[in-house]
Amino acid sequence: MADKKKIKSALISVFHKDGLDELLQKLNAEGVKFLSTGGTQAFIESLGYKCEKVEEVTSYPSILGGRVKTLHPKVFGGILGRRELEGDREQMDLYGIPEIDLVIVDLYPFEQTVASGASEEDIIEKIDIGGISLIRAGAKNFNDVVIVPSKAEYKLLLDILSEQGAETTKAQRRMFATKAFGVSSHYDTAIHSWFEGK
Repeated sequence: MADKKKIKSALISVFHKDGLDELLQKLNAEGVKFLSTGGTQAFIESLGYKCEKVEEVTSYPSILGGRVKTLHPKVFGGILGRRELEGDREQMDLYGIPEIDLVIVDLYPFEQTVASGASEEDIIEKIDIGGISLIRAGAKNFNDVVIVPSKAEYKLLLDILSEQGAETTKAQRRMFATKAFGVSSHYDTAIHSWFEGK
């Protein structure tokens, strides 16, 4: 089918690592290249898989105490670039922007941090910026990109990989995008409620 897209590269940046190993094993077996940051990159390499650092792509380190890691045109261009548009492809080539076909991300545990009785400062630091932006970017460009917005969707992707290899249909990508906007909506609602309560 014409709407099928191959997953060749994956950006993985997660707070919770549990359940990720099985997915990584399957993606690696399918020849998918990994790109990651910080603790997730160390976790991927600890399992014996090669993983390119986001910093090597962007030429910027993680800065401002980790507040800025993935927020860079080479990352977001790789997710948002429309593969069918010649102009987008030309700009990606011109600026050395790699295509990113799969984004696996989860968000800082904002609600759990609030529930724990943490300080306002700690709660503010658990407002995810990069993760929520990656989720929205991947979901917006579902025509080309698979977005896995939380570990709740790992099994969905595993089942697809098992049944059809590292390839997805547009309907499947749209399904992941729908779940992704649900995750981002819930997250922003929780943050809004906390601010209103304050």
